[in-house]
Amino acid sequence: MDALATNWHDRAARLDIRTKAFIDGRYVDAASGKTFEDVSPRDGKVLARVAECDAEDVDRAVASARKAFESGVWRDQHPRDRKRVLLKLAQLIEQNADELALLETLDMGKPIRDSRSIDIPLSARCMQYYGEAIDKLYDEVGPSGPNSMSLILREPLGVIAAVVPWNFPLMMAVWKLAPALATGNSVVLKPAEQSPLTAIRLAELAVEAGLPPGVLNVLPGFGETAGQALGRHMDVDMIAFTGSTEVGKYFMRYSGESNLKRVSLECGGKTPHIVMPDAADLDLAAKNAAGGIFFNQGEVCNAGSRLLVHESIKDEFLAKVVEYGKSWTPGDPLDWNSRTGAMVDDRQHGRVLSYIEKGKAEGAVLKSGGNAARTETGGFYIEPTVFDGVDSGMTIAREEIFGPVLSTLTFRTTEEAFRIANDTIYGLAAAIWTKDLSVAMKAAKTIKAGSVWINCFDAGDITTPFGGFKQSGFGRDKSLHALDKYTDLKSVWIEL
Repeated sequence: MDALATNWHDRAARLDIRTKAFIDGRYVDAASGKTFEDVSPRDGKVLARVAECDAEDVDRAVASARKAFESGVWRDQHPRDRKRVLLKLAQLIEQNADELALLETLDMGKPIRDSRSIDIPLSARCMQYYGEAIDKLYDEVGPSGPNSMSLILREPLGVIAAVVPWNFPLMMAVWKLAPALATGNSVVLKPAEQSPLTAIRLAELAVEAGLPPGVLNVLPGFGETAGQALGRHMDVDMIAFTGSTEVGKYFMRYSGESNLKRVSLECGGKTPHIVMPDAADLDLAAKNAAGGIFFNQGEVCNAGSRLLVHESIKDEFLAKVVEYGKSWTPGDPLDWNSRTGAMVDDRQHGRVLSYIEKGKAEGAVLKSGGNAARTETGGFYIEPTVFDGVDSGMTIAREEIFGPVLSTLTFRTTEEAFRIANDTIYGLAAAIWTKDLSVAMKAAKTIKAGSVWINCFDAGDITTPFGGFKQSGFGRDKSLHALDKYTDLKSVWIEL
């Protein structure tokens, strides 16, 4: 069916929503019987009541995952058999793309066009990529002498707890699940309480694909209960987390206070988007600057939230950004023509609006937007917002807002641009527009960030690693490098 012609409103009304936890291969209620309201940011109405898991459920899920791991039912399957299961799961994600996209849009507020055209296809592609990789990974033989032999073996860690955010609920989950499962681990997945629905559905699809019971468990619930219990659990071997730097630090603490479990963190960002005066196409750069902050309502960890523009072109360039920003005006997330949807919940909506007020109070110049939008719907919408006259000391230039708010800073020299770019606790990504190859490569070497884009923004695919420097975290998602964090190396020495 043509997605553009689909009546997404009608299909949403008929949606069958799974709301229970998934432990040991089946849906179950939380041990306490508690549920919480899952509110759609589209209209502020309750979508469903979802199982509220806590420490007791974590114990059940970890025990199930451990039992499955130690039995070898997944870990010891032939690589070609594990490959077959993950490829089947990728296929099932594609076959159920409309349902998953609707769940994502209703739960998180993003436009259905993005859910259906970006999030779900990329999730399937990620699962497929790691499925294909399973039987192409080799252990090593070391360079020992004639009377000995050394082997370097890659082994799965055991039980992985994946704690994922609400901005790309399914895709962030699959970024963790696919390499963890590909390397033979068992997984306990805790989706964000704001957006648990696709993760719950994915567990059912995984069993349909052939994943043995207990290998994947899904626990909806709150960070301070279920999330903390996973972080402190003595039988969890690793936490794979994407979210805020503040919460990432909690998981570091939980690890030290428990069993010294591995921790991989992809945390916040404050991406500098640099435009040099010799940029070849200012219109293209301006489109990317607008899209870089307004896509997904600005709820993107590597959003280009700091626009650094040379003083000689700033006024001209900023006018273009403001104009392109108008096409990102919020609309109904179930309308295929909407490019921008709702903030994930009332709390985030209020948080972003408070940052806008803080920017005005500290002297930044509001060039466009700055207000709540579509208030008559009951949903949580904000206009695309652009500030000028920002300096690095202002709150909106230093803290991660996670909303459609752009801070514009001006520079005079290349060195000043790089200094401003690095003047942050974060180091997730950066971008620069210039025709000068020397300047571009100097930016790539000088700016402390896990990704640097030259004459583009947010480019890449599943083959390139993604993660941060500094307080943006450590460890990498995507690419074959992601397999490293879910495995350990064992050295075997043989005397002949």
